[in-house]
Amino acid sequence: MTKINPPPARLWLMKSEPDAYSWDDLVAEKEGTWDGVRNYRARNNLRAMAVGDLAFFYHSNIGKEIVGIVRISQAGLPDPSDDTGTWASVKVKPVRKLKKSVTLAAIKADPVLAPIELLTLSRLSVSEVRPDEWEHILAMSEA
Repeated sequence: MTKINPPPARLWLMKSEPDAYSWDDLVAEKEGTWDGVRNYRARNNLRAMAVGDLAFFYHSNIGKEIVGIVRISQAGLPDPSDDTGTWASVKVKPVRKLKKSVTLAAIKADPVLAPIELLTLSRLSVSEVRPDEWEHILAMSEA
């Protein structure tokens, strides 16, 4: 078997409350630290990320919509807001804003996206996205 080097990028969804840290904040910074996550599964997802992976940037609470795409620029970092060494962080850079935001209501209404972790593990702030879900959401953002 031929090993693919580098392996294909994994795809993610990362939630942020826009009144705390928005897409526009990230764009202004040019690179941001994704920290403050205090859920073990979300932490494990952060630890599984590799440089080059892509993630949807999701505005939670206000807006409830996917607004952009980010690239993991640094992975495997300790969370700078954690003194215990328990939690993880990554750095992200904006790739592009979606042409049209994809709302949570639109995702819930689409049967193709019923298995997406955004819906099945709705309290999870960092979740994995399957390639077919990723492509479907991108198509929705272009419609």
